[in-house]
Amino acid sequence: MPERKKLLLRLDPAVYEAIAKWAADDLRSVNAQIEYALRLALKEAGRAAKKDGTPDNGASSD
Repeated sequence: MPERKKLLLRLDPAVYEAIAKWAADDLRSVNAQIEYALRLALKEAGRAAKKDGTPDNGASSD
């Protein structure tokens, strides 16, 4: 499995509290909840990551 990327994320305190509550409701860590929410947003936008972790930009391989 490739090494996971690390990043610094600054959030509005109210956004953090909402994510923390959502995470607790889903029995996830805040970090896992943020990744879950990002994956949902990517899927909805048609840009979900492929199984190997690379982004799917929608381009065909032809």
